[in-house]
Amino acid sequence: MRVRVSGESMLPALRPGDLLWVRRGAPVRPGDLVVARLPSDPSVLIVKRAAWREGGGWWVESDNQRASGRRDSWDFGALPASSIVGRVVLRYWPGPLRIGGR
Repeated sequence: MRVRVSGESMLPALRPGDLLWVRRGAPVRPGDLVVARLPSDPSVLIVKRAAWREGGGWWVESDNQRASGRRDSWDFGALPASSIVGRVVLRYWPGPLRIGGR
């Protein structure tokens, strides 16, 4: 699946307008960038860094904690594993940049 980044919560790793390839259902390890459903509105997708496993789910964080409007596990707690849509495998726009080592 393809995802376009909006907002500045993942700076400096990702910038608004970056386009990402996401592998649905891919295994996740701490440090991976993931796409997840926002708990308060599952129709909204968020891109975050998987920090650690917690209670059958994942604690996900923004790289830029000072970003305006940022929402992550510091606001809503650990996400159930079912809320993780997939793992970011690469950024393909504005240019290829390998994100994951797998």
